[in-house]
Amino acid sequence: MAKIHEVAEAAGVSISTVSYALSGKRSISPATRERVERAAARLGYEPNAGARMLAGRRTHIFALTEPFRADTHAPTHMSFVLATSIAARRYDYDILLLTDAEASAGMRRVSASGLVDGILVLDVAPQDDRVALSRAIDVPTVFIGVPDDAEGLVCVDLDFEAAAGLAVDRLAEAGHRRIGFIGHPETAYVRSNFPPRVRRGVEDAARRRGVTLATAFPGEGDERRRDIGEAVRRMIAEGVTALALHCDDAAHAAVLAELTAAGLAVPAQMSVVSIGSSFDTSSFSTPLDRIPLEPDTSCELAVELASRLADGEHVEPGVRLTAPHYQAFGSVSPPR
Repeated sequence: MAKIHEVAEAAGVSISTVSYALSGKRSISPATRERVERAAARLGYEPNAGARMLAGRRTHIFALTEPFRADTHAPTHMSFVLATSIAARRYDYDILLLTDAEASAGMRRVSASGLVDGILVLDVAPQDDRVALSRAIDVPTVFIGVPDDAEGLVCVDLDFEAAAGLAVDRLAEAGHRRIGFIGHPETAYVRSNFPPRVRRGVEDAARRRGVTLATAFPGEGDERRRDIGEAVRRMIAEGVTALALHCDDAAHAAVLAELTAAGLAVPAQMSVVSIGSSFDTSSFSTPLDRIPLEPDTSCELAVELASRLADGEHVEPGVRLTAPHYQAFGSVSPPR
């Protein structure tokens, strides 16, 4: 990358004149400013971030706050990091990834430094410390997720309630009257914003459709595989003919293994739908219908809104939900 003295030499001016011309801190004749800007563009010179901040100009950097914790499901979370980074490049932005387990610490740090034009918030908790912080800082902030208190915030996410309802509707329309729901461990319904919305959507749709719902929330660690087996066997005994799954890929595989062990074929004897999966459900031993998470859609919208805010445009606060869609792989059929 070119240095400031090379720009000065190419434009035939002093280093201080280059600095003044590019920062706007002092009055420079239009002809000189144009000559400096042409030389800077030809050489690919960019003032450093500090200079841009002093000049009040955009840094073309967004901070992405994604706390990495011991229980972080890396494949899902990294799919959002990747989708956000790709979307940011389309808007000529780089991403500064903040991974502090204490998420608000990194957010405070970059907001105080002036290094970024905006902040994108991932892994949103129902009661998230970053909500109050976003209201206290001047840096535009967009949440990819919906906290319980979203008043005055700009939030983007998949419509998880609608996704859950779509799964139940598809099973009910196929004729299933007893549906099982296997979700995340109970702790996920406290620390994450989307599992409660899926759970609520499944329960609401089951009531609306008049179907009987059996639920299970297998534990974590070594207990999880055992809990899944017990849940599947219990649901079979209760006459469940269809399952809606909102859990990780390992849990999906465990459910399919239990059905095979019980001698139940999918979909002939048990229909299965996956809700909000970020992984490819068509690659399982039995391909599964799904309503995918699709991080690309919500991250693209979040970056667009952050870019508009960075440009000084007014963006109406509120929750913007992307519509779910159903992908069929042949795992649903009428009950026997």
